[in-house]
Amino acid sequence: MTETELNELTEKIIGIAIEVHKELGPGLLEKVYQRCLKIALEEKGLQVDSEVPVEVIFHGKKVADEALRIDLLVENQVVLELKSAAKLTELYQKQLGTYLKLANKPCGLLINFNEVLLKNGIKRVINGYLK
Repeated sequence: MTETELNELTEKIIGIAIEVHKELGPGLLEKVYQRCLKIALEEKGLQVDSEVPVEVIFHGKKVADEALRIDLLVENQVVLELKSAAKLTELYQKQLGTYLKLANKPCGLLINFNEVLLKNGIKRVINGYLK
């Protein structure tokens, strides 16, 4: 996927997340937003997998494959880490960066649905750098 296609895909995902947030508002559990966003993304024709296990390999040995899970994976390219928290922390950003590295995915979105205005709760990570 080209950088332009990746940018277009993340913009589409953000737009759909905003639609979900406008309908539901802040204050619900993370799992509710996850399920609703999955439905909305699929309704827009996107391929979405949920609760995708992330393997951890250390010195050639698998040490974990069930402990870490990607909330949503869109088009096998964009990792969505969803939160419903008072605020986004550096820890959440590092968690997303780790998922990108371990799953070898190019891009991720950290989305905090507990914001009054959702755009204030979105961080984009590409190759370990916030955008």
